[in-house]
Amino acid sequence: MPHGALRTELYPFERVVVLVSCALSFLGSSLLVGTHALWPELRTRPRQLLLYLSLADLLSAASYFYGALKDFGSSTWDCVAQGAVSTFSNTSSFFWTMAIALYLYISIVQGSPTGTSLLCFFHVVSWGVPLVITVLAVILKKIGYDASDVSVGWCWINIEAEDRILWMLLAGKLWEILAYVTLPVFYILIKKHINRAHAALSEYRPILSRTPALLPRTSIADKKLILIPVIFIFLRIWSTIRFVLTLCGSPAVQNPMLVVLHGIGNTFQGGANCIMFVLCTRVVRNKLLSSLCCWRSSSPEHSLLSPESRSQGPDSATKDWGDVRESDRAKAEFSST
Repeated sequence: MPHGALRTELYPFERVVVLVSCALSFLGSSLLVGTHALWPELRTRPRQLLLYLSLADLLSAASYFYGALKDFGSSTWDCVAQGAVSTFSNTSSFFWTMAIALYLYISIVQGSPTGTSLLCFFHVVSWGVPLVITVLAVILKKIGYDASDVSVGWCWINIEAEDRILWMLLAGKLWEILAYVTLPVFYILIKKHINRAHAALSEYRPILSRTPALLPRTSIADKKLILIPVIFIFLRIWSTIRFVLTLCGSPAVQNPMLVVLHGIGNTFQGGANCIMFVLCTRVVRNKLLSSLCCWRSSSPEHSLLSPESRSQGPDSATKDWGDVRESDRAKAEFSST
């Protein structure tokens, strides 16, 4: 099959959708980084891992934005540079996403201590492996113009590379497919462990299962546990589908709806994380709202904690990612999601 046979023409509305998605993801990742910088009491280990994921997503959104805006037609120097940055950041995002799941599994299910050595391991793997792959791809001239074959306007693996399928796997698809498998497995095991712990706890403390104030929060935690792998797979699956269609030589790879979904899925991860872990996390959301009220009323004392958070005591602001109480140990451990 000639490499140019599946060249995908991008329509203006497709490019606009991708650019908007990139911008929203960039803003969402920036907001996650900003909350981490502004409020030290939120700097728990899970949110620290989320910070590194947000940095990767921020870099990815910026590089995709440049690629979609530039509308490359050949493997120019800036095409290669953009492809290298997006390859590194996108692959790193996969690794950090799996690192968060692994951290939660080790700390909740196995109950093992998670010290700085584990964090150093995450750094070496999540930054180091993508960096090595990207450097090798650039040196071997595997990154370049791909005619939106398995992208949406940006540069990735050079369409003229004879072993481009291998490099597509190494530069993203292999880790993407691995995440499809590992994320659901980890989160299912975590959820089963929490349910067992909660059932055992309720056997000796039946009042916990009947506490009205606890039910909404545990329900929110359960929903988040389910949504983390579901949202990741929903966003990324369109890219994988186009990759498989490319392998099969199917013209369906050029379907406009599929192209749009691919463009949104690859670029909106930072925005999705912001919605889940900022806007839908009560403690962080209250802090943002109180900060906005502070700016309008010029009352510095309101910028620290919202009235709701203050009424619950200072410890409520130190929940990992919110939505649960310390009284239920299993749910409190999962509050980091």
